[in-house]
Formats: sequence, C-alpha cells, structure tokens
Amino acid sequence: MSLWTRYSYAWITLILFLGAFIGHWTFGWFAYVDAQTQHGAPILVSEYLVEMGRDTMENWQSEFLQILWQVGGLAFFLFVGSPQSKEADDRLEEKLDLILRTLRPVDASDYIAEFDRRFPGRETGPKL
Repeated sequence: MSLWTRYSYAWITLILFLGAFIGHWTFGWFAYVDAQTQHGAPILVSEYLVEMGRDTMENWQSEFLQILWQVGGLAFFLFVGSPQSKEADDRLEEKLDLILRTLRPVDASDYIAEFDRRFPGRETGPKL
C-alpha cells in the first residue's frame, strides 16, 4: 500500500487544514488592508503578522486544542485501556468464551488457555 493510501485520512485533513489556514490569513490580509485604509494608517506587514498570529493562536486555543484534546485524549485513554474501554472488551470476551464452551464443551478450556497464553493481559472469565 502506498504512503498516500495508507495515510489518506491524514492527507485529507492536512489539505483541509492548509486550505483553511491559507484562507484565514488571506482574508485577514484583505480585512487588515481595508481597516488600515479606512483609518488612514500605513499598511505594515509586520503589524499584520502580529495581528494575524494573535488571532490564529486565539482560534487554536479556543477551538483546535479543545477538539484535539477531546479526540486525542479519548483515543489515548481507549488505547491504554481505561475502565470504560475495558467493559465492552470484557463483555465480548465472556460472550465468546460462552459460545466456544457451548460449541466445543470438551476442549474449549484448552482453546481459551491457548488464547490467553498467546494474547496476555486478559483475566479468564468464570468457568461454565
């Protein structure tokens, strides 16, 4: 699989981000020039960069970082196995153990022990 295909979501997100970022700074330039012209003030690139840098950081602080934490933090805690993420996994494993014991009552315990050995980190559920 190519780099473009494997990370297509990241590429699309980057393109959307850059489009929004460039649009924000472009329209900010037009607004800055208009405001300076109306007030008879000189148009200074350094002043524009400071103003737009401040506006960009305010936007990122209030919106981007909030969303980043909500999505990134949730993904992180699901990955490390918070109690909320483990509940569904434990329930699913118990159901699979029950199905395996129903279909293969003689050797189900051997299969479950082998799975537990190959994939550690799970406590074996109650024996039925």
